[in-house]
Amino acid sequence: MSNELLDTLVQFVKCHYHPAMEISHDLHRSPAMQRGNYNKRCAIISAATAVFVRDGYVGASIDAIAEEAGVSRQTIYNQIGDKEKLFVEVVRGINEQGSARLVAVLATFPDQPEDIARELVDFAIRLTRDCLCDEGSRALRKLIENEGSRYPELFETWKDYGPGKNWPAISSRFARLARAGDIELDDPDLAARQFMALIRADLPNEPGEMVSDAELELAARNGVRTFLRAYGKREAALAL
Repeated sequence: MSNELLDTLVQFVKCHYHPAMEISHDLHRSPAMQRGNYNKRCAIISAATAVFVRDGYVGASIDAIAEEAGVSRQTIYNQIGDKEKLFVEVVRGINEQGSARLVAVLATFPDQPEDIARELVDFAIRLTRDCLCDEGSRALRKLIENEGSRYPELFETWKDYGPGKNWPAISSRFARLARAGDIELDDPDLAARQFMALIRADLPNEPGEMVSDAELELAARNGVRTFLRAYGKREAALAL
C-alpha cells in the first residue's frame, strides 16, 4: 500500500470526509442510467466491505469483489478504480455512516431528564447499539484486526472516539446537565470520556462479535451507575 494511500486514509478516518458522490461524468446520461450506476457503485462498495473484512487488504482481490457484487472486473474499474481506491471508499463509507448515526443518537440525549438514571441508561444503550455495536462498526473493527498491526495510524482516531470526531460533542450535553443541577462536574470533557469508557467496559471485545440486547442493557446500567456515583446525586445511582 503506497504512502500516498496511507495519508489519504488517515485523513478520511480523522476528518470523516463527506464528499458528494462523484457522478460528474454521468451528467449527460439519463436519470435511469445515473441511478443504475449509483446502484452498481453501492453494490460494489458493499461487496468490497465484506471481502476486505473477510480476507484483509492483502488477501482481497478484485475478482473476489466482482463475484461478491455480481459485476465484472471492468465495471469495478469504471465505477471506482483499483483495489486501493476501493479500500479508501470502504473506510470512508463506514466512518461517514457512523458519524451520521452518532448525530441522530446525540439528538436523543436527555437534556431535561425526569429520571436521569433511567434516561442515561436508555441513551447509553442507543449509543452502544447504533454507534459501537452496529454492523458498520463491527466491520471496521474487523478491518482494524486485519490491518491495524501493519497500519495502526489509519484507525487511531476511530479507536479513541468511535466513528468520526463527534464523540466530544457529548461533553457539551453533560455541561448542560451540570448547569441545570442534575449532575456535578468540573470538567465536561473528562466526564464524557469516562462515560464512554464506562458504558463500553462490559461489552465483548472481540472484533465483529455480535452483542445481545441483554448485554447492551447490562453494560449500560453498570456504566451509568458508576458514572452517577462519581457525578450524580446519590439517590440516582442507587436507583440502578
